Amino acid sequence: MMMDVALGWSAGFEAFVGRFAGRFPRVEARRRMVSYVRGLLSETERKNGWTLAETAGEAGPEGMQRLLNFYSWDTCGVRDDVRDVVVECLGDAQQGVLIVDETGFLKKGKKSAGVARQYSGTAGRIENSQIGVFLAYASSAGRALIDRELYLPKEWTGDRERCREAGVPDEVAFATRPALAQQMIERAVLGDVPFGWVTADEAYGQDTKFRLWLEAGDISHVVAVPKSAMVVSMTLSKIRVHQVVVDLPDGAWKRLSCGDGARGFRVSDWAATEIRPLRRSGWGHWLLARRSIIDPSDLAFYICFGPADTPIEELVRVAGSRWAIEECFQTTKNETGLDHYQVRGYQAWYRHITLSMAAAAFLVIVREAAKKGLQSQPDYRP
Repeated sequence: MMMDVALGWSAGFEAFVGRFAGRFPRVEARRRMVSYVRGLLSETERKNGWTLAETAGEAGPEGMQRLLNFYSWDTCGVRDDVRDVVVECLGDAQQGVLIVDETGFLKKGKKSAGVARQYSGTAGRIENSQIGVFLAYASSAGRALIDRELYLPKEWTGDRERCREAGVPDEVAFATRPALAQQMIERAVLGDVPFGWVTADEAYGQDTKFRLWLEAGDISHVVAVPKSAMVVSMTLSKIRVHQVVVDLPDGAWKRLSCGDGARGFRVSDWAATEIRPLRRSGWGHWLLARRSIIDPSDLAFYICFGPADTPIEELVRVAGSRWAIEECFQTTKNETGLDHYQVRGYQAWYRHITLSMAAAAFLVIVREAAKKGLQSQPDYRP
């Protein structure tokens, strides 16, 4: 029985990586990709060029390095294929949520593309690191990363010679992290990804241009903002979000769960109040506030935009779904080597990250199949 299951999974893996075959013009590159992804799925603790080569039975990392640095293949096409296979497994046009967040990759030296002394949430402090901005897809069926961009600080884009040494194309200009998030959401829209909402933390929610871009595209969103953020009240006056909450009556708060967490359901007191009275017909704007049950002074705030009849329970659900991307980061770093790379080049970073996301997508599919009680893997071919 165990042999049958293993054979079924092996066949499923071959069909899965076969989806990407057309992105690799040469057979050697295609075979390397299969070995690379298989290595990322192995039980090897550190998944870099050396260990992946050892897993593939090779004497050195040169072949894996050629895959990331020199072989000709369509990295963006593989990214799109990964997105499509995730959507096929998890897609939900009403409940699906696109989640934006970033994660840091601690690095030594100054030559890795985008590396700088900058705040890294991974370390919780300013460190020498690269910052990747990611887009995740989440629904009731699961979650997975579907897109990625490397953030290049101004000290990089302002030094084109340094960029060339790291393989950064001359046409790549400075872009803020919210601008990178916008690019990825736009790709998801153009790729017909089925979703109902976008959510993000304060780093993105406090960017007015980002919020207005979402609104202009009729993209419903629930994004966190700091307590100092300004909103337009129903009396057309500008007011800080924490001052809005002070005036809310006790009856405005509802005890709700924003989803299941590591310690059970995450229950808090929530309140939603309308803001911005000048709006288009059929659409609504709200300030959503979360208050800790244990410490009422512990407050969090979200600016929301969506269909006018959206209930508070839906806004809370979307706000709570933001934590799914943290689980994606944990899974890809622990299980598919997202941060195990030892490359410096711009292209190599995108290639490793994309293949790590592909490996993680395969795990999502396998786990979803297991939930449904399937004894063999489904056909992953298009």
